[in-house]
Amino acid sequence: MIDDLIRERGPITVAAFMELALYHPEFGYYARASQRSGRAGDFFTSVDVGPIFGELLEVQIEEMFRKLTTEPTEHTETTPAAVRSVNSVVAIDFVEAGAGNGRLSTDILRAAKREHPDFYNALHLHLVEASAAARADQRTTLGDVADRLTSSCGALPESFEGVLIANELLDAFPVHQVVMREEGLREVYVTGPKGPALQLAEGAPSTPRLQQYLDAVGARLQPGWRAEINLNAIDWIREAARRMRRGFMILIDYGHEARDLYSASHSAGTLTTFSGHRSADDAWLHKPGEQDITAHVDFTSVRAAAEAEGMETLGFLDQTYFLLGILNRSARLSTSASGALKTLLLPGGLGSTHKVLLLGKHVGRPALLGCSFRVRVT
Repeated sequence: MIDDLIRERGPITVAAFMELALYHPEFGYYARASQRSGRAGDFFTSVDVGPIFGELLEVQIEEMFRKLTTEPTEHTETTPAAVRSVNSVVAIDFVEAGAGNGRLSTDILRAAKREHPDFYNALHLHLVEASAAARADQRTTLGDVADRLTSSCGALPESFEGVLIANELLDAFPVHQVVMREEGLREVYVTGPKGPALQLAEGAPSTPRLQQYLDAVGARLQPGWRAEINLNAIDWIREAARRMRRGFMILIDYGHEARDLYSASHSAGTLTTFSGHRSADDAWLHKPGEQDITAHVDFTSVRAAAEAEGMETLGFLDQTYFLLGILNRSARLSTSASGALKTLLLPGGLGSTHKVLLLGKHVGRPALLGCSFRVRVT
């Protein structure tokens, strides 16, 4: 069905192809099911390891809540009265972007309800998810913590103050693919000829933003190199930063700094598919709507876009070190779920492939548990 849509539209960018393949309301991969990860799905995420991931995140988010509600911050260019007004807040927004059916928020909220009831009662939960099928299952997934749900929709709240978390969201955004030739930058397009298979073609870049993006991160592609450019991630983080009045963001994803992503080691690009827990770098054009398509995140551009909108980078580190910092200060969790913890922490797995970017807005530069062990990116 998606093949037919592409043929009707003529050559389209890889980003437009991914938008159809992943998010078409009827035929898109994410639109047709409420959950795609897990043992019965196509790939694993940290959430699939068990509730321990959410329990650890709850410790960090609860600390952020304390800092938002009890500590003076730079939000007060201001008067002592304004400080008291800010610090008297007894409720915060907890926003999960790319929430799926709500499993991660459920694990976080259940831990809060059990360990920090005052924190739990202060939370206003906002689940942001593009898939209508996933949104329909959120209240059922939340179960005994559904009383905290304030909103469930496809867009970020217009304005919020608190904590936003996005776990493996940015890598799911549609990306443009480019290739450098001797004559200059070219963009890759998807087209449907008269035959049965979709084809690729090269043409002029669809927008000057592609070259501007590469220039901004200092990327110098050599002839023959392919690369993905995630303009959607830049637009999303800018919008999220504008809508956040004050608070913290926790972005977790697999990716690299620009100097590593746009280098010889990734000169074939990072676009890949996942289906039945198998990945294939050369199959993303096949069976659109039936498999996941993803690309590595450029954290350099994401961080720069956030900072341009008033956010401040508080930490960028491997998931391993982020979680070890929390464990190091949370004895109640350190001896539990050892098998799941190994999956989250061990090098070569989720621990080192996934990075954590911590951002703040009008919160100063507080010491955070997640940065207390070692701030390192491998």
